[in-house]
Amino acid sequence: MTGNRATGLRFAVVGAGMAGILAAIKLRERGEVFTVFEKAERIGGTWRENRYPGLTCDVPAHAYTYSFEPYPEWQAYYATGAEIQVYFEKVVDKYGIRPSIRFGAEVTGLVWDDASATWTLTLASGEVQVFDVVIVASGVLHHPRVPDLPGLDRFEGAAFHTARWDDSAPIDGAKVGLIGCGSTGVQIVTAINARVDRLVHFQRSPQWIMPVPYFTYSEEERAAFRADPALIDAIRFSDEYIGNVRRFTDAITDIDGPQMKAIEEYCLLNLENSVKDPVLKEKLRPNYRAACKRLIYSWSYYDAVQQPSVFVETGRIAEIEPHGVRMADGTVHAIDTLVLATGFHADRFIRPAGVTGQNGLTLDAFWARRPTAHYAITLPGFPNLFMLNGPTGPVGNFSLIDIAERQWTYIDQLVDVLRRGEGRAVAVTPAAHAAYEERRIAAAKTTIFGSGCSSWYLDAEGVPASWPWSYDAFDAAMAKPKFEEYAVLGT
Repeated sequence: MTGNRATGLRFAVVGAGMAGILAAIKLRERGEVFTVFEKAERIGGTWRENRYPGLTCDVPAHAYTYSFEPYPEWQAYYATGAEIQVYFEKVVDKYGIRPSIRFGAEVTGLVWDDASATWTLTLASGEVQVFDVVIVASGVLHHPRVPDLPGLDRFEGAAFHTARWDDSAPIDGAKVGLIGCGSTGVQIVTAINARVDRLVHFQRSPQWIMPVPYFTYSEEERAAFRADPALIDAIRFSDEYIGNVRRFTDAITDIDGPQMKAIEEYCLLNLENSVKDPVLKEKLRPNYRAACKRLIYSWSYYDAVQQPSVFVETGRIAEIEPHGVRMADGTVHAIDTLVLATGFHADRFIRPAGVTGQNGLTLDAFWARRPTAHYAITLPGFPNLFMLNGPTGPVGNFSLIDIAERQWTYIDQLVDVLRRGEGRAVAVTPAAHAAYEERRIAAAKTTIFGSGCSSWYLDAEGVPASWPWSYDAFDAAMAKPKFEEYAVLGT
């Protein structure tokens, strides 16, 4: 493979989800030669993997698009997963990047060579290629977490994780068990409660529910969006959305401030005013602060969970039996289909691919204590390797497309060092990253995510694995790298 005629650089992009598609478009704009390696047979990432009933993005649809590619065809204020998949498919074809994507090409290894300043990339097939720059766009939530429940392997009905939805499994008129009450569990309850004979929703801890508006767009409104994209910009760049993002990140970082108090009040009033049965209300009342876990946005969960077909089970599961679920108190729930809305291993990222950087340093060793990356992008000891939506990045109820685009601005400026021939490799220094992590961890412990609950936001030591400062602080950090924090190699 040859790179850009001017620079000679060869780029590998790992993953063809939202972030990988962005990287490919941006590289193509710069005239770079690149290959996107996608382990599956289609693009889409999480929107390809997840197809469960009720799947909806909790970011307003017009805000969940690339800034350069608005989409007038959304059917409603919040888009379904299927719609989002269609959007990404259209973007890939419009920007001509599909020929640069290799499907069924799982990256299993990356090894850095100091002498040549290159990465050797190995695929599951055994094929080997060499690249100058690697963009890791593998995503976060793509390794399903299956609970270790006694007897699960003996269950005789259909049992599956939500990211492996079984379309042949009985739902209509069936007795369904649903384990897990994060966003996925909540969305499934709202989608299937009217279809089942009985739905038992097993929840380890209830969720705070933020009430949000929901409405559909008419064909006349979509026609207006097509005719005048400024109408879309008025939605996605409005204070209603951007202002809410800022207020939300302010609340996360100032947990006793007015923004957090407002969030807590909205959520509490939603519970108090929406759930009528006092017993059910207490089952649904969390014992931690709102937004400590990822806040659940829903316009209909409390209506759905109060339907006669739904039973909320808060007891401890003792074991799975061939035809049901036995609780610790001896209660047995007869189940035809068991759905596991139990989340993902959020600490894997590009792993299980093996990544080896300078002096034999492996990614597993570097991340032995916790996954970390400098401003969620670069890692000391791993030159010319850049992550999109890597560890310690912003998390919350806002668009990760926006986050990835801002990260690309940062990455592109570091790659410019290579393009200008100022060096053959660039890497953040260990001292700079250590200082960043010290500041980040200290601040993360004071955020709402560290206020006393269990969630996938926390690392193995209970430290929030996230950006602990404001949205505007992240925007400023991404605008320009602090080049003094980087070492340029091979000058």
